[in-house]
Amino acid sequence: MKTESYGKAEQMKYTKDEIAEYVAERDVKFIRMAFCDIYGKQKNISIMPTELDRAFADGIAVDASAIPGFGGAVRSDLFLHPDTSTLSVLPWRPEHGRVIRMFCSATHPDGTPAVADARSLLMRTVKEAEDQGFAFSFGTEIEFYLFRLDDAGEPTKIPYDMAGYMDIAPDDKGENVRREICLTLEQMGITPESSHHEEGPGQNEIDFRYADPVTAADNAVTFRAVVNTVAARSGLHADFSPKPLSDKAGNGMHINLSVKTQDGADATNGMIAGILAHISEMTAFLNPSEDSYKRLGNHKAPKYISYSSENRSQLIRIPAASGEFCRAELRSPDPTCNPYLALTLLIRAAMDGILRKLPLPAPAEINLFEAPAETLAAFRALPKTPAQARKAARESEFISSVLPQEIIDAYTE
Repeated sequence: MKTESYGKAEQMKYTKDEIAEYVAERDVKFIRMAFCDIYGKQKNISIMPTELDRAFADGIAVDASAIPGFGGAVRSDLFLHPDTSTLSVLPWRPEHGRVIRMFCSATHPDGTPAVADARSLLMRTVKEAEDQGFAFSFGTEIEFYLFRLDDAGEPTKIPYDMAGYMDIAPDDKGENVRREICLTLEQMGITPESSHHEEGPGQNEIDFRYADPVTAADNAVTFRAVVNTVAARSGLHADFSPKPLSDKAGNGMHINLSVKTQDGADATNGMIAGILAHISEMTAFLNPSEDSYKRLGNHKAPKYISYSSENRSQLIRIPAASGEFCRAELRSPDPTCNPYLALTLLIRAAMDGILRKLPLPAPAEINLFEAPAETLAAFRALPKTPAQARKAARESEFISSVLPQEIIDAYTE
């Protein structure tokens, strides 16, 4: 058994036997079997250590009839199968009688994957990309607001502070909250890259290092849970919605991505071209809420389908960086998206652009928020309303070739 200290062990890739030993040695009393519904909201069922062997051998049965996207009462039984590589202690739970978490795949009793299990869909997509010689990496930049609670403990729309972009304490009251979030993530084996106060009052951002697609999506789901937990322990409410305050900056989930090929060729242009070609069809999944469309086109959130270097008014920005840090940043998604679906779509769009050698349009080296109407007329716009986004998804041959019809229906009906 490996003997890493508490807080670092979660970074290890455990076997089933090692997990059983870990549970016994670390006084683990509950194992949370975690998964997400079709919209990316984390769910879980807790089992006792005595059920761990059954979980590994056969899976843990759950009634999924009330979980969005997982079917109705007719075909409600699903089995959760833990991914041993995702073992993580929940640091906010007691140290005696610890609680650990593993992400799971969901299958029907006959072993076929549950259609709504977007994590498994992403895993299959990554495997197919690797078989064709592509290795993708992702890092997210996720924004959220911190609001005060009222006397009854219910959330208000009163920001925790009135600080601005990258302000410091004492104006920035969220400094200690972000610190606790980052330290908690570290204990779970997740390494944040940076954190700071964002543009809006009470708004914060924490960025993640690059990771493989499934790990990046797992990290995004874990991040939302950690932020909500730390905020609640601090007597605050964390809000990830795209437009918590109508006249302030919205919350984005900027996605940084890069691709490597087996032959070492530079496929960045093809990757960007593919995403630009399919972004309208993907928007219903990257921006699934009504408020998503109040954010787009305001306070640096993109409105037009364009790209350029460094320019933050663009849909895709090529940040100033060198070597392993070279990447493309997609700025339209927001934190209400299902990260497993989002990364699945981006990989498929990128591969389509690379394999079909789609031409990359000229960069837009202008500020699109200040450009005259005649200049803007040359650019395609992102869908302006949820209805437009859903229509584009329903009519898309690309979307129908990538996602199961049940997922498309859930997002577009």
